[in-house]
Amino acid sequence: MLVLEYKVKAKQVQYRAIDEALRTVQFIRNKCLRYWMDAPKASKIKCFDLNKYSTELRNEFKFVKDLNSMACQASAERSWLAISRFYDNCKSKKNEKKGYPRFQKDNRSVEYKTSGWKLHLTKRRITITDKKGIGELKLLGKWDIHTYPVKAIKRVRLVRRADGYYCQFCVDIECIDTQPKTGNEIGLDVGIESFYTDSNGHQEPNPRFLRKAESELKQAQRRIYKKKKGSTGRRKARVRYSRKHLRISRQRNEHAKRLARNVCKFYDLVAYENLRVSNMLKNHCLAKSIAVCAAWCDSSIASWYQFRQWIEYFANKFEKLAVAVPPQYTSQECSQCKRVVKKSLSTRTHACQCGCVLNRDTNAAVNILLKAKSRGGHPQSNAKGVATSTLLGVTLVEQVATVNLESPSMQERGVSMF
Repeated sequence: MLVLEYKVKAKQVQYRAIDEALRTVQFIRNKCLRYWMDAPKASKIKCFDLNKYSTELRNEFKFVKDLNSMACQASAERSWLAISRFYDNCKSKKNEKKGYPRFQKDNRSVEYKTSGWKLHLTKRRITITDKKGIGELKLLGKWDIHTYPVKAIKRVRLVRRADGYYCQFCVDIECIDTQPKTGNEIGLDVGIESFYTDSNGHQEPNPRFLRKAESELKQAQRRIYKKKKGSTGRRKARVRYSRKHLRISRQRNEHAKRLARNVCKFYDLVAYENLRVSNMLKNHCLAKSIAVCAAWCDSSIASWYQFRQWIEYFANKFEKLAVAVPPQYTSQECSQCKRVVKKSLSTRTHACQCGCVLNRDTNAAVNILLKAKSRGGHPQSNAKGVATSTLLGVTLVEQVATVNLESPSMQERGVSMF
């Protein structure tokens, strides 16, 4: 699956129609969730029942009927996704919060399946054919959607972001770009001081995008509260604040994507730690630097999670091997004699009795590589580096958008996923 994204250009009336469609999707999702909560035997409610209930909503509310029927089904499926994730967490006896489904307050996307839209012959315009009044939208972008047959487009998604509206196409094709084998192997240890340290001793600097923009964000946030509630000035101040956060999010993603692509291109085996970021957040001294943001995809200030996702994606694309290994004792164990040398977080040099003196992170990276080579990798990683645990619980479009979406800026630099 590939996701191709275009910027949408339209009139203000059309933008308001898109917003109305987004509110309708949110209404259907929340109604389905309430239907599940109020059911006498909620455990017997299935996805089919929620789809059937969405049809009842179409008969009851005119504004719901104006939305395409398949878009209504996709909205019901979103609520079922949250419910099924809650059931899975309960069955697995997860020690943390089970993730009880919550009502949505700010929906930002509407998803059409195989109906409700029609591409122009030039494939540079798309017409939304339901009764919401969205009409024809102009597509701005450099992606080659015209090279794919219309039947290969399985879903179309309209997304609202801080800097405008976007249209995503989910194309059902296999993306394989076989790279020549280099015979090189590498272990990666992510950190806060450096983005990652590899088993060769190289340390990639941490860009710290949020830290650098923190003062601007605070200033933009103060401007919001200086404006009167409900005023146009306050709304504009919120948009400026949101755009700054969006820029940081894109910087993180591009940085993690570029590094992951280079690593997978030049190494046949990439070993990394199977970190549980939620457990690491319990350290209040480091929580801000590794905190995971609740956005469309999990991303941290150090972008560890995004980096792992792109490693798995490019390993699958280039037909390389990516292995996640358990992180226990990778920092404490000596990479030469395997003796355990206990050290605190403030100790940045590994010094063993056998004479091995290395940087703490370099020693950990070597241990990670040795664990991967000894077949001690995570059991959910396969030969192509796809670990299903990182993408569990997202819709089809969210999954491929998280893993397969590359921005035009990479294409301009000569880095293409096609």
